[in-house]
Amino acid sequence: MAAPSLPTEIIPANAAGIDRACTILAQGAPVAVPTETVYGLAADATDAFAVARIYKAKGRPDFNPLITHVFDLEAAEKLAVFNEEARELAEAHWPGPLTLVLPRREGTGIADVVTAGLPTIAIRVPAHPVMRALLHRYGKPLAAPSANASGRISPTQAAHVAASLAGRIRLILDGGPCEQGIESTIIAATGDGLRLLRRGPIHVPEAVEAKGDKIEAPGQLLSHYAPQKPLRLDATEASADELLIGYGEVEGDLYLGDDPVTAAARLFSLLHEADASDAEKIAVAPIPGEGLPTAIRDRLRRAAAPRP
Repeated sequence: MAAPSLPTEIIPANAAGIDRACTILAQGAPVAVPTETVYGLAADATDAFAVARIYKAKGRPDFNPLITHVFDLEAAEKLAVFNEEARELAEAHWPGPLTLVLPRREGTGIADVVTAGLPTIAIRVPAHPVMRALLHRYGKPLAAPSANASGRISPTQAAHVAASLAGRIRLILDGGPCEQGIESTIIAATGDGLRLLRRGPIHVPEAVEAKGDKIEAPGQLLSHYAPQKPLRLDATEASADELLIGYGEVEGDLYLGDDPVTAAARLFSLLHEADASDAEKIAVAPIPGEGLPTAIRDRLRRAAAPRP
């Protein structure tokens, strides 16, 4: 990862701090904010470039889905399809440290990079007054994984965030120590019963622990969304039956861009577009570099892995 270069402010999470955070969010940059679980690194969930900057700041090694935070159940229902079980859980535990993985509604504006290209969305209504004030004031959903460099311990104080991300982000809202100190419980409610994807502060007795290697939410590690068509990596030219996704000097039929943030922002939407094309196969240009490019390459390797 490149050497830290951003001046990082730590300011009180008061009304002025919330206003400052909203200004930075509107500029497409992430900010660190307390929740009742851990500090989150929040960005506008409708802005793919802003969300890609979360990955860049964290040095995240892969593109797991991110949790989308909204102000209330009404806002959540605009983004996801709730069945009766999901709605009962939401009414019982929201606001609070429960994340629900639900079928994603079409046309919501949520960036594909937030959901890692999946047809589901991980969504939560947080209880912390600072995060709630930020959501209310900003007026848009916020994607927010934990505010720490990838592989580091999740932060429960502003000082923890600074120790991990100073120089990589512009703002930390200091709201004091987090109450729970452990990430939210994640439950999938996609029509086949309740499945426990991650343990956390809330116990849902009727949820059955998920089996298999399908990634649906943060905290899972193996396979991701992959296109139906065969995917070839490190291609500089396309063969006759391939659509080429370009990067850098390789233009291709579709183009990721010439920098890692742009490439991360476009990755999932272009994979979907290529998968829906008339081409029989997909090829992707080399993505050189360290840090965020490593995460992009990791994601592409997973997408290109042979199907079981």
